[in-house]
Amino acid sequence: MPCVTIGSGRIEYERIACGDSRAPTFVMLHEGLGSVAMWRDFPTQLASATRSNVVVYSRHGYGRSAPLRTPHAVSYMHDEALVALPQFLDALQIENPILLGHSDGGSIALIHAGGSGREVAGIVVLAPHVFVEDLSISSIAAAKVAYETTSLRERLARYHDDVDGMFRGWNDIWLHPEFRLWNIEGYLPRITCPVLAMQGDDDEYGSIEQIHRIARAVRDVEWLSLANCRHSPHRDQPEQVLATLTRWMEHRYAAGAARCSALAPFGERA
Repeated sequence: MPCVTIGSGRIEYERIACGDSRAPTFVMLHEGLGSVAMWRDFPTQLASATRSNVVVYSRHGYGRSAPLRTPHAVSYMHDEALVALPQFLDALQIENPILLGHSDGGSIALIHAGGSGREVAGIVVLAPHVFVEDLSISSIAAAKVAYETTSLRERLARYHDDVDGMFRGWNDIWLHPEFRLWNIEGYLPRITCPVLAMQGDDDEYGSIEQIHRIARAVRDVEWLSLANCRHSPHRDQPEQVLATLTRWMEHRYAAGAARCSALAPFGERA
């Protein structure tokens, strides 16, 4: 698996090339417990449905990337969005990407677009957080109990070299009293690219108010609430997510997007 070294260590990544460098490039940003492997086959489905190039990576502390050197601070998503992500994009020579983020990854995408000063072609966010809710804290506290008393740790260990560091890094900071004031709404009015936001009606980690606040603050937003869907729309409702995303792409980018006739296998570098 290819790796690139940025900041505090190596970053694992995978690239799906559609055969045309002029096609849009999605950069996928995983959730608080995610990694390259935990996206499963969704990156390949995304590349095929949208005829785009796709890059997916594991942040420091996740998957096979280098472990965290220090615990997360309250600003860890800001640090990722404004420092690590620009370094990663530069290392892979990716310009003007479409950022697709799930949960924490969605928040990172929004911060990057609103605060980095870099060109972003578009943003797709699945169950993002823009402020902290009681619902989020209750579910994260329940995840801590599950990690300590059920097979959750064992299941996550299949995907992460440092599973305890990964889980504690995410769980501890979200449950820290200072994190209750975390809020990224100030970045939203500065986002100038199109945004597509989706959230499940049954999301256990956040309410639809997260999406409503994005819709009120960003000038070009399309949003969708998904029935029979919890915190992971790309797993619970993959067909609807891909259909909505493809239609959004065709509407926003059809004039300039190149059609790709063939996809390289998942993991092959362009």
